[in-house]
Amino acid sequence: MKFGKPESFEGLPEGWWELPPDGPSVRGEAGTCAVRTGGTMWTIDAWRGSVYPTGVPKRVWPKYYGISFDTIELNATHYRIHPPERMAEWAAAMPEDFRFCAKFPQIISHFRRFRGCEGPTDDFIAGLLALGAKRGPSFIQLPPHFAPTHAEALLSYLAVWPRELRIAIEFRHPDWFAGGTAAEEVWAALAAWGIGAVISDTALRRDAAHMRRTADHVLIRYGGGDGHPTDALRLAAWADRLSVWAANGCKEVHFLVHQPDSVRAPETCRDFADACARLNTPFLPPPRAPLTLF
Repeated sequence: MKFGKPESFEGLPEGWWELPPDGPSVRGEAGTCAVRTGGTMWTIDAWRGSVYPTGVPKRVWPKYYGISFDTIELNATHYRIHPPERMAEWAAAMPEDFRFCAKFPQIISHFRRFRGCEGPTDDFIAGLLALGAKRGPSFIQLPPHFAPTHAEALLSYLAVWPRELRIAIEFRHPDWFAGGTAAEEVWAALAAWGIGAVISDTALRRDAAHMRRTADHVLIRYGGGDGHPTDALRLAAWADRLSVWAANGCKEVHFLVHQPDSVRAPETCRDFADACARLNTPFLPPPRAPLTLF
């Protein structure tokens, strides 16, 4: 995650990591809240001998990834639209409780910018459907320069998106968080349509930790500090906040961990699971703590 990522976590202002108060959010009755943890890819060589057995071929790594994690930010779908057969193959390798959060293809979000996207959209939907019960919320990452002035194209695209396929939007341009009529019209539409808003917890863009829940599912993209002491503080803060959200009707959270080169993602997910376990909130399923298996 380069977005808002500092060169070093040393020298940042004291308390930079603190989460802001909740913004305007949909609310519901308290119930079970599933909290899933995962990384951004399974092709991490540094996990040989821990997540992956030494000597097994990379083609079986998805199976072992699914043992340690129960969700993934599927970035592979951003760069190309994979055929349904490949998506179904990935799904078949995972346990029953696993979920994929597939990133929208860049041809839709970045190149065509939501205009004239019927063909790529149909192809992407075919792949999502092939994931079956292992399909989690997908998400659209807006280009950095996609401001509220472009809201019309986004709203027109979202208006015809199939509601049974859950999605979320990651806003990046600062104007989405600064108020204004165009931005607020989009925020209201997301809430009306049950479309989520990705929350990005990254050091240099604290506005992107907007804490607005527009749906009962939330995707959190966590930009970690590679073991910096603030990681523990941040993870504990998130555990506390999710406990509050569970009491206010949040049903599903995907905590998607970004660490430099993904090396520390398993440890980060384990620490987050431990932070959640210290609370009395009955997260079902609870965050999975990746094991050192080999």
